[in-house]
Parts: sequence; C-alpha cells; structure tokens
Amino acid sequence: MHRTQAELADGREIFFYDDVARDRVVDDTRDISRAAGGTELRRDPLLGEWVAVAAARQHRTHKPSTADCPLCPTTDERATEIPQADYDVVVFENRFPSFAGEELLEDHRHDAAAALTDVRAPGSGRCEVVCFTPEHTTSMSQLPVSRVRTVVDAWADRTADLLAREQIDQVFCFENRGEEIGVTLHHPHGQIYGYPFTTPRTRRMLEQARAHRAETGGDLFADVLAAEQADGARIVAAGEHFTAFVPAWARWPVEVQIFPHRAVRTLDELTDAERDDIAALYLDVLRRGDRLFGRPLPYISGWHQAPSSAAADDFRLHLQIFSIRRAEEKLKYLAGSESGMGVFINDIPPEQMAERLRAAGEDSESAEERGKQ
Repeated sequence: MHRTQAELADGREIFFYDDVARDRVVDDTRDISRAAGGTELRRDPLLGEWVAVAAARQHRTHKPSTADCPLCPTTDERATEIPQADYDVVVFENRFPSFAGEELLEDHRHDAAAALTDVRAPGSGRCEVVCFTPEHTTSMSQLPVSRVRTVVDAWADRTADLLAREQIDQVFCFENRGEEIGVTLHHPHGQIYGYPFTTPRTRRMLEQARAHRAETGGDLFADVLAAEQADGARIVAAGEHFTAFVPAWARWPVEVQIFPHRAVRTLDELTDAERDDIAALYLDVLRRGDRLFGRPLPYISGWHQAPSSAAADDFRLHLQIFSIRRAEEKLKYLAGSESGMGVFINDIPPEQMAERLRAAGEDSESAEERGKQ
C-alpha cells in the first residue's frame, strides 16, 4: 500500500492511496473553513435506537455540474477538495459530516419518564469520502481490478485507523450509486462512517448469532455460507476466498451478499490473497449487475464489519449489494409495509435473480482478459 497523509486548508485530514508509489507534495491554498453547525444524537425510546441530527448537511453540495465537481482533481483554474493534479484513490474527512467529534457516547438510560423524549448526546464519530478515480464520467464497475484492489486497501487502512479511536465502535464502508438511489455527486465515490455505537442492523445480527450458537453450537455466518454452498441454486460467483450469493431471504429485487470463507471480523484482517480475490469478485458482481437491465444498475453497496464491542466469535465480515431496480423501467419503492413496518415484499424470487446474475456473467475470453488487468 502506498499512502500519503496530508491536511486540507480547514484542518481536515486527507489520504492518498496510489496504485504505485508516488512522491506527493500536498498544498491546499483555498481560503475555507469547516461548515458551521455540529451533530447531535437523539434517542428513540420506542426502538432504543439513536437518530443523528446534522443540520449543516442541509447546505452540502447538491448535483453540481461536471465543471464544478468538488471531487475532481484541482486544476490551475479551479481548486477542489483534492489539491492534486491527479490521483488514484483518495480519502478525506467529509466537510458536511453526519457524525463528528471525539466525545465518548455514554450509556444514556434514564428512569425518569420526563427524560424519555429528551435523551441527547454529541454526534461523535467520523465521516469520510472515498474517491475511487479522478475520472468523472466512469464508475466502480468500469475500473480495472488493480484499482479496485487499491480501494480495498484504502477501506482496510481507514477501518483500522477509525476502530483504534476510542469514540468509534463500528465502521461502515459504503457506496451509493445512481440518481435513483439519491446520489447528489456523480463523481465515482463512496463514504466511510465511523459510528459511536453499534448500528441497529448489526445489533440484531449479533443477537441472532448468539442465539444460533446457544441453540446449535455453530457459527451463524459459517452455517449460512455452508447452506448456500450446499444448495447452489443462489450462488452467483465464487473465488478462492469469497462466495457471492443471493440470500434466500432477499428483501430487494437485486441483492447479493459476499461472504469470506474464513472467519474475519473486519477488512483490515484480510490477507493479501483475500484482498486480491475480493477485488476481482466484487468487480465481477458489479459488472453482472450492470448487464441485468441493459443500463447501469443503481445500488447501495456496504461492508458489514464487527463492532469493537462485539465478542470475538459473534460476527463475520461480509459485503451486501442491493438495488431498487426490479425491471428495465420499474423501481421498487419502499411504501407502507416496508417503510412503515419494516416488512419487505420481494417481487422477484431470489433463485430467479441468482440465475439471471449467473447468466449475466462474462464469457471466458472476457474473464481471462479482466484477470490480466
């Protein structure tokens, strides 16, 4: 990994991750300051969950023109968030974060009924932006596998850094792609959130993993992977160290989960061979998704990683990719049952989607060519 660390004009950190080593001198000459307004957490007493309130995000950059993109390299005519004429992969602190600060999240439990609706805490944590390429008009699925490998290294490096901070309990590396998903910056990029708590979805998975171990003595994630491998009907693709499958319980029209074959908690624990494997397999799955409907697939892709507070054997790293597109001209909207009650209804049987994704794979000649990149 080839990393250069620097500081932006307003004091935010920036990290350059290069495919090959480069000597970088970083000088951000802009006259800027951090966005005004902090972040706050408020506790929902009905669900026992935290909600972040970050009013400054209301003023974040919204669908700028290509000429005004803040994620493109800096030029002589225009300074951007990235003070370099070129880069491979870059990560920097978000100027409009949902979580920011170093205060610890205390256990806010109150017996007094009057406090139930007014439990607040600082919105501590960290939000970062990850730019996958300097090219404005491309996408993750169009990158060479060597660049995706650099992205994997960047994710792993930032995960290790953030989890070492006392105020952060869980790290989520994710990408939103497509206007249908709500993307407001078209430059290929993702984000990294460092949460000061265990997120609700992860908390539920931890509960299930513990219950499964108590009942069967087994590892829930290992047993799910083994069951999918034995059945085979929902397997999309597999490498030496990872397997991609459509879960039998898929909530979304297009949903793929990628599990490691080894019990790994977080991205920074992956070996070089595992990182090579996931870079190629992830790219393969994204390209299959783009072929499903003859157009770029809008999706959310995110790495589920173990919180620092979780027991060693209760969680396994895995990647989830899902899309709201259900047909060439149709999207799935989260309406009454999904949004109101959290009960999903999937219009496409998971086995059928897995078959379509397998059929959307590259032919052997294309696959061989991709492997040379």
